[in-house]
Amino acid sequence: MVHAIRFHEAGGPEVMKWEEVEVGDPGPGEIRVKQTAAGLNFIDIYLRSGARPVPMPNGLGLEGAGKIVAVGEGVTDLAVGDRIGYADMPMGSYAEERVMPAKIAVKLPDGISDEQAAGMMLKGMTVQFLIKSCFPVEKGSTVLWHAAAGGVGLIACQWLNHLGVTVIGTVGSAEKAELAKAHGCHHTINYAEENFVERVKELTDGAGVPVVYDSVGKDTLRGSMECLQRRGYLISFGNASGAPEPVELSELSAHGSIFAARPMLFDFIAERDELLACAGDLFDVVSSGAVKIEVNQTYPMSEIIQAHKDLVARKTTGSTILMA
Repeated sequence: MVHAIRFHEAGGPEVMKWEEVEVGDPGPGEIRVKQTAAGLNFIDIYLRSGARPVPMPNGLGLEGAGKIVAVGEGVTDLAVGDRIGYADMPMGSYAEERVMPAKIAVKLPDGISDEQAAGMMLKGMTVQFLIKSCFPVEKGSTVLWHAAAGGVGLIACQWLNHLGVTVIGTVGSAEKAELAKAHGCHHTINYAEENFVERVKELTDGAGVPVVYDSVGKDTLRGSMECLQRRGYLISFGNASGAPEPVELSELSAHGSIFAARPMLFDFIAERDELLACAGDLFDVVSSGAVKIEVNQTYPMSEIIQAHKDLVARKTTGSTILMA
């Protein structure tokens, strides 16, 4: 028997339990993985709380890394002993061992540690698809990125800076502003002290930005719309502050015929070749040293309740991982 986090009803952090579970042999197209670490992400909060309903009971966690200990029939591109990382459904990365679909796992390069992988697969591939596929950024352009000192934000600041893009980032404290700057953010806005819409207009001489990447939601979405240039793109990919009020289609034209998107990573890595390309691009930029993955918080999996509380309270920066 091994242990895993399970929850039997939606709710607060206390619904998560560290339970003994049986892990069987992998079936066709599956692998069994002895996990080293799992990543902690805000989407886990949505799934645990019921904001995104899931069948019960269930495991939790979408991101992890470890070593393959068994492979099922039909698995040809992965083998026992391979180190792998992943970030996708089904949930269940908060576990010492698990059986999972082989199609969502990718081999880790020698230069990428399990801890790095657990802290970057979901966040890093999210940045990749946002800046390369959802709205391909151009060298010399300027973007607004909310929560620039968060796990996704710190990767984004480094990657965008590497691509020659000017980054305006919002943060919640002076300490987080310094952290974002140290990771390539050119201009920081502390939204606890400044009006970010006014500051963006000031920084862009009134022109606004061509794209806003917004993972905060309720507290920022409408302000984000005001920061856009004519025919700009609002990319909403999270609701850290809660779900925003519904947007009428007429509001898009009122702000200069702007475009709005609500993309999810999983739709951009649904095919095996898409996943390998996305992960490969991430591995390349990390291996080059242009993007550094910093795991700033580590918890034992058995202390998952405190980890979730700290994430919701915005006490974390960079990547947070759970050790099996």
